[in-house]
Amino acid sequence: MKEDVDVYESDRQAVEKVHESRGRIERELAKVIVGQKEATHQLLISLFAGGHCLITGAPGLAKTLLVRTIAQVFHLRFQRIQFTPDLMPADITGTEILEETGDGRRRMQFVKGPIFANVILADEINRTPPKTQAALLEAMQEHQVTAAGVRYPLEEPFFVLATQNPIEMEGTYPLPEAQLDRFLFKLRALPPSSAELHQILDRTTGAPEEATRAVLGKDRLLEMRALVRQVPVARPIQDFVVRLVEATDPARSPISEVARFVRYGSSPRGAQALILGAKIEALRAGRFAPSFADVRRVAIPALRHRVLLNFDGEAEGITADALIEKLLSALPEMP
Repeated sequence: MKEDVDVYESDRQAVEKVHESRGRIERELAKVIVGQKEATHQLLISLFAGGHCLITGAPGLAKTLLVRTIAQVFHLRFQRIQFTPDLMPADITGTEILEETGDGRRRMQFVKGPIFANVILADEINRTPPKTQAALLEAMQEHQVTAAGVRYPLEEPFFVLATQNPIEMEGTYPLPEAQLDRFLFKLRALPPSSAELHQILDRTTGAPEEATRAVLGKDRLLEMRALVRQVPVARPIQDFVVRLVEATDPARSPISEVARFVRYGSSPRGAQALILGAKIEALRAGRFAPSFADVRRVAIPALRHRVLLNFDGEAEGITADALIEKLLSALPEMP
């Protein structure tokens, strides 16, 4: 009995530490970032879950500033890669060069590329050809780079935020559906409100404000990631996630709009994203296990890039977000 009490107390303290750390992180980010609360919240969920994010939004919405600030708060190495049509895979991963040693001999030496960092901002990933996109996505999936038959592991934690500019689509290379599926969440950066725009002007055109501090190290972040994996999920919650993912499949969905407007539904990765996101939502609230409400809060960012519309859906202006919201309202939590 005493051992059970000790285990419970240890778990309770771990959850409280996550809850307290999350508050400190958000306070530090608020020193620099104005608005974008939902995107920031979902970005942190991805970071704690060990996944990667895709974000869409117009230029000037602080996407780069947000990612750089998160790296500073966690004391992680940050790299920004600007994707362009002439960017080659070796420009990201690194390349071998011929160098001369002290004794006059020559040898091949691997020079690491910018991907060897903890936090990567892949800016405008749809601006570069598929071969370069694939090099980044392979590193995201395998957490390693292979050059001349030699594998070079990437340092943990390794987190990629890729951005897409929705304004100019000419000359772009949209990510294939299979590659989109490798992102845990797809986020949207929204324009600021009038009050937020006033606050942005006050901060950026006046005297410099207090700089952000590192509040958590990489070791602590990895500990929190491990804790997320230990959070239990009740069978009814997992069953709801399974039914929700199945309901995005046009061949199995109980919703007529899905059968009519959806070409492909979510893969099992969508269910994994829902479970991990719900676990982190629970820890953020100081709870030991996720609820149905936690699943609902992460459903749209976890599934919006995994619900692919057909021609009829696109022609009628249907959005994946609207279909997911309809599924959430129509699908009972208990069968």
